[in-house]
Amino acid sequence: MIRGIVKTVFCVVGFACLMATAHAGEVPMWEAKVASGELPPVEKRLPVEPMVVNYAAENKSAGKYGGDMRILMGKAKDTRQMAVYSYARIVGYGPDFILQPDIAKSFDVKEGREFTFTLRKGHKWSDGHPLTSEDFRYFWEDMVQHPELGREGVPTDMLVEGEEPTFEVIDELTFKYTWSKPNPAFLPALAGASPLYIYRPAHYMKQFHTKYTDPDKLAELAAEAETKDWTALHTRKQRQRRAENPDLPTLQAWWNRTPPPSTRFIFERNPFYHRVDPDGNQLPYIDNVIMNIVSKDVIPAKTGTGESDLQARYLRFDHIPFLKQGEEQGNFKTLLWNLGRGSQVALFPNLNAADPMWRDLNRDVRFRRALSLGINRDEINESIYFGLAQPSANTVLPDSKFHKAEYANAWIAHDVAKANAILDEMGLSKRDGDGTRLLPNGARLEITVESAGESTEETDVLELISTHMKDIGVKMFVRASQRDIFRRRANSGETVMSVFNGLDNGVPSADMSPQELAPTAQPQLQWPQWGQHNETGGKAGEEVDLDAAKVQLALYNKWMVAPDMDKKTEIWHEMLKNYTDQVFTIGTVNNSKQPVVVSSDLRNVPEEAIYSWEPTSYFGAYRPDTFWFDR
Repeated sequence: MIRGIVKTVFCVVGFACLMATAHAGEVPMWEAKVASGELPPVEKRLPVEPMVVNYAAENKSAGKYGGDMRILMGKAKDTRQMAVYSYARIVGYGPDFILQPDIAKSFDVKEGREFTFTLRKGHKWSDGHPLTSEDFRYFWEDMVQHPELGREGVPTDMLVEGEEPTFEVIDELTFKYTWSKPNPAFLPALAGASPLYIYRPAHYMKQFHTKYTDPDKLAELAAEAETKDWTALHTRKQRQRRAENPDLPTLQAWWNRTPPPSTRFIFERNPFYHRVDPDGNQLPYIDNVIMNIVSKDVIPAKTGTGESDLQARYLRFDHIPFLKQGEEQGNFKTLLWNLGRGSQVALFPNLNAADPMWRDLNRDVRFRRALSLGINRDEINESIYFGLAQPSANTVLPDSKFHKAEYANAWIAHDVAKANAILDEMGLSKRDGDGTRLLPNGARLEITVESAGESTEETDVLELISTHMKDIGVKMFVRASQRDIFRRRANSGETVMSVFNGLDNGVPSADMSPQELAPTAQPQLQWPQWGQHNETGGKAGEEVDLDAAKVQLALYNKWMVAPDMDKKTEIWHEMLKNYTDQVFTIGTVNNSKQPVVVSSDLRNVPEEAIYSWEPTSYFGAYRPDTFWFDR
């Protein structure tokens, strides 16, 4: 936890031990290039003080170099998952979910509003160019503050009540961000699965910037890239998470060497990566990650025949029996990690629906509660999750220190009589010949639930829910589309209700942002317009005009300036209580299992762990750079 000033340098048994054993040996993959002079030797590629992974605390063993790790993805856009898995961050979470320096050598926090970072001396980008404060200055001054490149505004996590920070370069390796008030969301944003990237490789990006390159040359480059102007070219070239530009230097463990489009992407080890094992061996151990793009529908089958060395994406709970059967022949094992979602499948009534009638209906807490009471979660659990999940509202998991029975049990009892009474009380008592309720305009109460069309698990759950809804006079249908269309329809208000997974972070700590519980961002399906309004500082979207949602946003803003962990914890509980009692989202079950298929030869993968977007970044917090093949 961060209290006052935090100064941390992470080492296994002290830096002195590292210096005695550092640079234990050259990476075999690079020996020829080192011998030819194409690459400097490992002692010149590593930072002076590399980040040492604590094997004792993480229950890991020293590994050996070599091998290609195969993974399967369902579409080319999934290349962005490598930045999630690789998980090099300015500051990041270890398996204990405590923030610690990573790319940064250290960080100091004063009064929760002044953040000073010091980089590792000698740390280099994947192309061998030094990482310095200039890379952070470039992002802030030449991108965010630029009148053309900065049109989207300052990132939300860098705003405190609309105030942006003051940025200061102290020296070549030290820089500082200062706000007038605390910004507790800043460090967690840097550590996120899709992190706040506050740096760019300035030495590379300047060739695409009008401040540093002749306009005629830029116009020529933009034409070659088929972009409309230099700003579009710059945007395309600089994306940190998308592995679409093989020339873009990286700080991650592996970097893409395959230009798109392709169905086989090769992510090669970063020769200048900053982490080492306790013996001083440069990580990662694995030479290449081979990402094969196939139809998502065949990924379970291909995984079951041993075509992936590490696979969880596109695998579901109901695949477990099939995967178990293929273990011996496919030379893999199927681990069962706890899923970190607040709900496996959740319904999201759109409180910003464009249709006035549906908007009013969804905003009536009685309607949301009645729908929740109409769902038979025990049947969902038994039929789809073999009784191994937990019926629950969309809330934190039993593993969370914030867990309370009153949050998990809020409005989840299967009580058809009560649900019907509530709907009658709302004035929806009229029904047609087959028992379906009639809306105020005389139309049948038919809800179209929209999905991204990516999960048969969602379809199976919705099929059961639709049968439950008939008992309370509600018809429910499902419309599937592509994710981009799904998101766009929700944001525009065309969607009345959608389905997706619940809270991304089911195991939060007090210093992690409770932003999912309040209208803070456009992607939140239950209130996208309110979220966009908050996210853009009022420049877009709609101002919150529902009292219960206003309360959540006010509490979130109080958390932002809370002076200590006790106050933050208090706010978390208040927000969780309101969120579940108001049924802003309708959860089904949580605490289910995620199958994680691991090659029998792959070591250092935890037998038990939490699989979640936040805070584990799926595999990221468990450090795949330490995984190795025992072959």
